[in-house]
Amino acid sequence: MATVSAPAKVTQMNTPTQLAQIRVTRRSPAYWRVTIDNPPINVMGPEMVKQFQEVINALESDDDVRVVVFDSAVEDYFLNHSDFTAKLEDLTSLPPGPTGLPPWPDFLVRLTRLPVASIALIRGRATGNGSEITLACDMSFASREKAIISQWEVGVGMVAGGGPMARLPQLIGRNRALEVLLSSEDIRADQAEAYGYINRALPDADLDEFVEALASRIAKFDKWAIAQTKRLVNTSLPPDVELGAGWDACIASLGRPFAQQGIKALIARGFHKPGDVENRLGYYLGQIVG
Repeated sequence: MATVSAPAKVTQMNTPTQLAQIRVTRRSPAYWRVTIDNPPINVMGPEMVKQFQEVINALESDDDVRVVVFDSAVEDYFLNHSDFTAKLEDLTSLPPGPTGLPPWPDFLVRLTRLPVASIALIRGRATGNGSEITLACDMSFASREKAIISQWEVGVGMVAGGGPMARLPQLIGRNRALEVLLSSEDIRADQAEAYGYINRALPDADLDEFVEALASRIAKFDKWAIAQTKRLVNTSLPPDVELGAGWDACIASLGRPFAQQGIKALIARGFHKPGDVENRLGYYLGQIVG
């Protein structure tokens, strides 16, 4: 692991009533780490969405940052599905972001267009929201032994809300995108690498050192060159409206009886807490519907 000459500056994303679920650590002025930390299973509720908005605001307003790495402090989970114990209206009542999109797709669009290199370091499950932030990042590297990626929503009667329908076909092709989305299966790192879903699957023991070296290298480069290169590559991105359409379909799907019954059936088996259902979600999705 690389070292820095001075202690890292840590900024906590706090509110008066809620502990930080995301920590921003400035390894140097040019290199930031964003660590997701909402134990026990890193679900994403309205509070975390608000904190992601704070993160992207900070990244956009800083003139020095050149690379940001997203990782997790929670064992076995990178970023998980949404928090289905939270009130839906607490999420849907959040104001739109600067893109005009609701806060979660707004964050993802702004992350992709950010004039900063973004890297997902995936150790553990990247389920739903975790897959979506992976797709929004510029690069992604995963633990061969521990990473599992999943767009699980169709298996429970939902539509994904963070843009995988818009992003995956361009990344891995239409047919493979439909396999990922419609099967709702858990995808191991080697398969994700073979499909082009992630950049590389690395031995778990090597993952941190590899990402640290890459991020530290990019942090030395000129920010203008990084930003202009990203801007030109981004001409191939799907229109923002496609992510907005996915969000609208996701919220509509949550009100359907099929989705409500599916989520309740999963919760009855142990969904939403540490255990076999979260660990083998793809398997259990195949068991709850006839």
